Amino acid sequence: MELAQVRLLITDFPSCYRFYRDVLGLKPQFDAEEGPYAKFTPDGGSAGIALQDRTQMTQVLGELAAEPTGYRSLVVLRVDDVDRYCAEITRRGAVLVHGPAPMTDRMRVAHLRDPAGNLVELQQWLVPRG
Repeated sequence: MELAQVRLLITDFPSCYRFYRDVLGLKPQFDAEEGPYAKFTPDGGSAGIALQDRTQMTQVLGELAAEPTGYRSLVVLRVDDVDRYCAEITRRGAVLVHGPAPMTDRMRVAHLRDPAGNLVELQQWLVPRG
């Protein structure tokens, strides 16, 4: 089994699309700013992050009409230098809600929200995982 993607169900597709493309700097597999679906693949070829219009999935499943409250997901992206990356993305409009700061003696993290309220964690491993 292989993880293909993490898919976020969102209501404001264009804002979220621009956030992942323009603010975080992820590369979309194809141009789809108006949706209803897009997939972004981080450098390194790991499983991607996909955006899915919530209304479209409601039509398929019939039970997603209400907007969720509270955090329902956490997207984790690994970066080489969390401080440098946070400086870049704040210049592009990101608003950090935490960090960059140590999470453990092995990792530094920062947190922000996408336009749909999904929590995004940026992490930098200081010591190789073992």
